[in-house]
Amino acid sequence: MKIAVLSGKGGTGKTFVAVNLASAIAKSIYLDCDVEEPNGHLFFTPQNIEKEEIKIKIPFVLSTLCDGSRKCVNFCRFNALAYVDRKLMVFEELCHSCGGCLLVCPNEAIKEKEKTIGVIQDGISEGVRVISGFLNPGEVSGIPIVKGIFDKIKADNEPVIVDCPPGSACMVMESIKEADYCLLVAEPTTFGVHNLAMVQELVKVFRKPFSIIINKVSDDKNPAKTYCLEQKLPIIAEITYQEEIGRISSDGLILVREKPDYELLFAQIYKSVLKELKR
Repeated sequence: MKIAVLSGKGGTGKTFVAVNLASAIAKSIYLDCDVEEPNGHLFFTPQNIEKEEIKIKIPFVLSTLCDGSRKCVNFCRFNALAYVDRKLMVFEELCHSCGGCLLVCPNEAIKEKEKTIGVIQDGISEGVRVISGFLNPGEVSGIPIVKGIFDKIKADNEPVIVDCPPGSACMVMESIKEADYCLLVAEPTTFGVHNLAMVQELVKVFRKPFSIIINKVSDDKNPAKTYCLEQKLPIIAEITYQEEIGRISSDGLILVREKPDYELLFAQIYKSVLKELKR
């Protein structure tokens, strides 16, 4: 079973929830798909790490064979190719590595080269398998890394917690495609409501069952809870703001491993998800 944890913006506590939820389960797999800014490994500090480079294929041109037919340019829907001043140009940042330009070139003037865009690290932390993706700085898309992360668990049957990127862009979509259930983490603020509505719409498009965790709840007004009640959205948990939580997290420690009461809280969240899935 795969549970995706997502939020409409950074800083809501998405990684906090994902890391603690994975730790509260006796044996689980934690996937950090926030490949632009992965930080789950900082809490888990996994051991026995294995690394795998993720490479994509990028076209390059044999100019002596190119006759300027422009068939490749017309084929590419991503505008990664252009024929300028009798030369075929490749814009690697726009290329989606589909290989179509090679197929349509009448003179076999286009070949492919490998380009490393990042790495996946796979290790263990007290019974939790921790798989994290790291996108190299300056790269446009981390989707191949997200796909590579999921390829590593195809033969596993353990519960999987997916720490998604924030927002609702392509990498988020790739992260929730295989999810059985989604947990949406929201802040109890007006801005938090806006971002909650955004990811709510996304999981509805993907027809994923979901519920809400409202994090950093205080005695002040809670627009996120009001929104959920008005929209009849299920709230699976409310986590109260505590200085102790912030202190433990800022020290790079995992809350459920330090405080048994919170282990019970996150274990109950997991049991509630299982109950929802059986309905």
